[in-house]
Formats: sequence, C-alpha cells, structure tokens
Amino acid sequence: QVQLVESGGGLVQAGGSLRLSCAATGNIRRFNAMGWLRQAPGKQRELVAAINYEGSTNYADSVKGRFAISRDNAKNAVYLQMNSLEPEDTAVYYCAERQGFGSIASPTQVDYWGQGTQVTVSS
Repeated sequence: QVQLVESGGGLVQAGGSLRLSCAATGNIRRFNAMGWLRQAPGKQRELVAAINYEGSTNYADSVKGRFAISRDNAKNAVYLQMNSLEPEDTAVYYCAERQGFGSIASPTQVDYWGQGTQVTVSS
C-alpha cells in the first residue's frame, strides 16, 4: 500500500499562484509515475500533469505554460507549481501514483490516490 498526502490548496484570485505538494509513504517502488488530476463539480476527473521515474512530463493542454510538475525522489514527493490561475482551474486536486515504467495519462492508470485538496480561483 502507498499513502499519498496533499497540501497547499486554498483560495486565490485569478492571476495568482499556488504550489501543491504531495508526500508519499508506504510501499513506494523505485520505478513509478506520479501526477496530479483534478475534478470540478459536475465534471469527470482529468489529468493535469504527470512525471515518470525518468523525469519526463506530460500536461493537459489547458495548463501548458502555466503549471509545472516536479518530483524529489529522495523525499518521495511531487509538486505542482500553478501560475496564472484561472477560475476554470477551480477543482479538487488529487495526487496520484502509478507503479511501474509508464506514465499517467488518464485516471484509469492510477494505482493510488490521495484524499484531494481544494483549489478555488476567484474572478
């Protein structure tokens, strides 16, 4: 089992920035992908960004150029720097892990989930 704990959500005005953090504990594999997915009210959960064990990243088109994902393998942590936030970014953001060599492109590929952290962007 792997436990993922997020922090860093909150309320911010449009154009502002937030940084999300996720700490992983438990049976963490050396080769894994970590990522952030979000779910807005009435919408399906969607990928925001992911990073594999080699450091290769992939992003949703809607956040490219505004968000940046990074990881610290020594700390078993993953981060999401969110800049130029828009009201459309309002959602619950979930940290996710996929064990193995692949990356995360959709919710169906996730093996473990965090409890989620709310991000609200006011206009």
